[in-house]
Amino acid sequence: MRTSTNKPPPYNLQTLKPDIKVPAKRLSQKAEWAIYISGLILNDVIMMIFAMQFSYAIRFVLGLPIFRLDAIPAPAYYYTLILFLVPIWLFIFVGVGLYHKPNLLGGTSEYALVFKGTSIGLFFLIVAGFLEPTFIIARGWVLMTWGFSFLLVSFSRFMLRRLVYSARMRGYFTSQALIVGANDEGLSLARQLTAWPTSGMNLVGFVDKKFPVGTILPDGLPVLGSLDHLHQVIEAFQVEELILATSSISTRDRMLDIFQRYGTSGQVNLRLSSGLYEIITTGLTVREIAYVPLVYVNKVRLTGTDKIMKLALDYVIIIPALLVLWPLFLLVAAIIKLDSPGPVFHRREVMGVNGEKFCALKFRTMCENGDEILEAYPELKQELEEKYKLKNDPRITRVGHFLRKYSIDELPQLINVLFYEMSLVGPRMISPEEMRNYDRWGLNLLTVKPGITGLWQVSGRSDVSYEERVRLDMHYIRNYSIWLDLQLLIRTPSAVLKSSGAY
Repeated sequence: MRTSTNKPPPYNLQTLKPDIKVPAKRLSQKAEWAIYISGLILNDVIMMIFAMQFSYAIRFVLGLPIFRLDAIPAPAYYYTLILFLVPIWLFIFVGVGLYHKPNLLGGTSEYALVFKGTSIGLFFLIVAGFLEPTFIIARGWVLMTWGFSFLLVSFSRFMLRRLVYSARMRGYFTSQALIVGANDEGLSLARQLTAWPTSGMNLVGFVDKKFPVGTILPDGLPVLGSLDHLHQVIEAFQVEELILATSSISTRDRMLDIFQRYGTSGQVNLRLSSGLYEIITTGLTVREIAYVPLVYVNKVRLTGTDKIMKLALDYVIIIPALLVLWPLFLLVAAIIKLDSPGPVFHRREVMGVNGEKFCALKFRTMCENGDEILEAYPELKQELEEKYKLKNDPRITRVGHFLRKYSIDELPQLINVLFYEMSLVGPRMISPEEMRNYDRWGLNLLTVKPGITGLWQVSGRSDVSYEERVRLDMHYIRNYSIWLDLQLLIRTPSAVLKSSGAY
């Protein structure tokens, strides 16, 4: 590998661009995380003790008829058991990574680890009771301890995470981040990171030779120098996260130089993008063929266990829902027919997985001659062509306004879910004509089934800009987990009742 013996040109950021400010020093990141992890440990211990004691009260004190109470064990026995079990469960939490910094503040991924930890703890209790006959514990207490521990630890961590997010808005629990490369990929990375102020990444700017120092790029971030100035910029801005847009590096040797210098650094974390930013949401797998590691691009986002669990969640909910809601279907159908002439259902052609088109069902909310009505409003027709949605749509019927306000018009899509065309949770369904608005991201959109609800639904629905809708869809696809689906399902009813952005 060739290395240059020439010294980089002199660099003084404050002389070149005095209005670019170096960030003020704050509490060290190690100290911040030490405080937070100590708080997490204390929190988990308190929640586990409370869960075990609460389970004891329900099982033995309340005397519920579902439990047999031939004899009530002495409280001292279970208090001793709690003192014995809490350190073991805490050790299990350490083992699954619940105090490992990369696993924290991750939302649904953190809940998944809590579920894993409490489930291993449950398994430990079951095995202990099987192997040691003298170790007698009530099965009801064991199951409730598992359930309450998961719920209480998850909820308390949720509240602690909200405190950290609030602190991040004030500059704490953040890392100074620098992006190497101000090409399309680098700018896309910046937009994604700056859109989430709670991410913990405080972007200070870019390093790129194509722009003079101090150039302000469209997202408001400055160019702080070229690769020759990388070390000086890192020191001047106390950079802790170095994000490399690999498609911006012109030579392999230059990339290796950066990796050799910062790949194992104790002060800087080096993060490399794939160079395939437009398709990264589908997932990449490294497979070795003839001892050669090759990157395989997944054709669909969900495979294996994820696919099975998502399908199970859909059918567990929609089958009972359809059995309960069929009288409402009949009532709405009758009201629609009485309100205006035309069919009960509206069939809209939309894009499905791998580009397969299908007709999504909705209760009709528009007049049958909607196109003729819209011809009288050329400005609204143009707005519809640009945004695919109208806030004040003259085509909507009297009943249609009510149905849209509370998303009742979307209930027939449960039938689409039943026929495996849609999912309860997913990205927003779009028509073939809308694909151009997703540009290169459209490839990702076709790797999962569209959903009745999703991030766009709980984030303001039609009040969200089109660019924001695209970003939310990509965030969902990239970060999918069954826990994220459950979280969005829980948030959906309040979003529907608020009726914000419903038109």
